Amino acid sequence: MDALRWFQQVADGATVTEVAELHLVSQPAVSRALTRLEAQVGAALLHKSGRVLRLTHAGSVFKRHVDELLHRLDDGLAAVNELLDPETGTVAVAFQLSLGTWLVPAMIADFKQRFPRVDFRLEHSDDALGSSWVAGGRIDLEFTSRRPRNPEVHWEPLLLEPLFLAVPDGHRLATREQVALSEVAGDDFVMLRRTWDLRSRVEELCAVAGFEPRVLFEVDDLPAVQGFVANGLGVGIVPAPDLPGGARTGAERLVRLSDPGAHREVGLAWSRERRLLPSAELFRNHVLDRPRR
Repeated sequence: MDALRWFQQVADGATVTEVAELHLVSQPAVSRALTRLEAQVGAALLHKSGRVLRLTHAGSVFKRHVDELLHRLDDGLAAVNELLDPETGTVAVAFQLSLGTWLVPAMIADFKQRFPRVDFRLEHSDDALGSSWVAGGRIDLEFTSRRPRNPEVHWEPLLLEPLFLAVPDGHRLATREQVALSEVAGDDFVMLRRTWDLRSRVEELCAVAGFEPRVLFEVDDLPAVQGFVANGLGVGIVPAPDLPGGARTGAERLVRLSDPGAHREVGLAWSRERRLLPSAELFRNHVLDRPRR
């Protein structure tokens, strides 16, 4: 197995000398191991280019499989370590940007009080994508309002996040505690692009309210919606924690929508095909059990 790791590191740009120093072995030992590996494979995997070794075509093909093999091996070793002590390890979590302002930090902070030695690797997922990163194994768990279309991904609903009307300070509705969508039928709207599920949801709510929104600007994320609204370029519909009516979040105000169904459902996604490591399973159970607690 050492030869495969050394091959991987050389293929990724390390010199034989650097590999030898990293693993506390002699340089000839690394060279002999790479030669034996080529003999076992039956093809030249590396060729010398100046002072460094480069992949041959056969080496390039072989490396893809080596990377996958070592990745699985490392997962297996991590799983064994976590079985011995499940309160360690690293959980890879993705979340929509808007959920990173309240839900995800609260969940992790609560979890870390009980399991302080578990670490987290965080990534933002693209709200507009229809697939989930958990399917490819890059991420363990994803907080998302998108129901994944991939049958290999399980999605468990967690909560309903209210939708609010975002208006600029000084707008005629800025001091209201709640408002019906029909009251802004004549206003200009700042909307997310049509690739977003939330855009479709807002258009459905407007249709039920009896109008088609006049879209003045289309933007790529929720902070941009609020930024355009704050500068008086229209009104928008955004999800937020259950704030008191008329709450200010910046230079704009959020007013609770009174229309039936004015919310989005937020859930937790994970792979049906890939078993979670113990630390990730601990966090998943913590998240799913929180409403009951």
